Amino acid sequence: MSVSYQEHCSPQDKDSIYHMRYAPSKHANSQTMQTCPYTEVVDYENVQESGIKLVHLLMACAEAIQNNALAAAVDMVREIKRLASSTRGTMSKVANYFVESLARCIYPGNKCDWAYLCQADALSELLYANFYEALPYLKFAHFTANQAILEAFQGHKFVHIIDFNLMQGSQWPALIQALADREEGPPYLRMTGIGLPHQDNKDVLQEVGKELAELAHSVNVKFSFRGMVATKLEDVKPWYFEVNPGEAIAVNSILQMHRLLYGCVGSDPSKAPIDEVLSFIKSLKPKVVTLVEQEANHNGSIFLERFVEALHYYSTMFDSLEASSLDPQSSEMACAEAYLAREITNVLACEGAERVERHEPLSQWRKRMSNAGFKPLHLGSNAFNKVSVLLKVFSGEGYTVEENKGCLTLGWHNRPLIASSAWQCG
Repeated sequence: MSVSYQEHCSPQDKDSIYHMRYAPSKHANSQTMQTCPYTEVVDYENVQESGIKLVHLLMACAEAIQNNALAAAVDMVREIKRLASSTRGTMSKVANYFVESLARCIYPGNKCDWAYLCQADALSELLYANFYEALPYLKFAHFTANQAILEAFQGHKFVHIIDFNLMQGSQWPALIQALADREEGPPYLRMTGIGLPHQDNKDVLQEVGKELAELAHSVNVKFSFRGMVATKLEDVKPWYFEVNPGEAIAVNSILQMHRLLYGCVGSDPSKAPIDEVLSFIKSLKPKVVTLVEQEANHNGSIFLERFVEALHYYSTMFDSLEASSLDPQSSEMACAEAYLAREITNVLACEGAERVERHEPLSQWRKRMSNAGFKPLHLGSNAFNKVSVLLKVFSGEGYTVEENKGCLTLGWHNRPLIASSAWQCG
């Protein structure tokens, strides 16, 4: 324990992945476009043809790896890299990141960068910050979770937020301001922020806590903070939180629960870490549990099926990134891409406890939460309206917000990519 305080796809399936929305980047320019009216059409056709070929090669390589035909897989890796380097457009980027993960599957000892999964570092924080700013997905998570927490805290004078992944604390300034503006007056706010140990032993949690305390003081919200360092969420126990009588508790989990969907716990092989954590959450009797997860199915044991799902999902994610206002050659774009690339590598090239990006769809989370004794809280029109306002800030017109049985999803061109839900004890 480490806790301290402070399938096989047909050719038609392969083509369908490409035809979701692959076209040359909107930023790509043709040097001869002004002199030849047909150049743009020819370029598009070439990119489309290369994109379809890349999808076929990626699928074939993944199938070869599953069948342990590694010599053939090595040849295909070389061909994918060659073709991707000579092709422009979103698909070439996607192919480059996926082929790197396939290469890690082939060569033993080069599979998973374990360090960043069990400790925080400056690079991880940088990638997270750039992804946060580039796309609306994390902001969507924060907006919807905050609205559910604000409504659950209505009428309570003493409230306690337990954040399973504090990071830079970017979720909380908006909520602190909203609590300050309550008609009934602001409550006394306690916050427990959980985070990974930092690579250079910096007390990052306390630094974030200090900034939040200063903000709370400036808007007259009484505030106390406690940082809790934990390598794994399942190492945390409910009594660590020192819950006070009469406190209204909110447990906030943004893209964290899927990391608990592996292995077994202790001597009871029937219990996975997720069961242990949901059990301790329920013992806290929270007013609300906010749960935001990727709307994907990357937790299967069959490699090829996982690969196909990941290719669909991350191709759509990269498509939305390509449509953003970022300069495609900027460091911000590179960092946002690297954030996604880390997830791709973990989904495809890691196994066992090292594979933590075990995303599951909303339908599966409904079953898990219900089985653990929770019932859904509907995210109402306020959350929907706030997200709609948020999306106006982003240049892409392809974002779609949908209500799904009281939950909200955010997607790109009708493909849901992230799902937000709220729960209470049954």
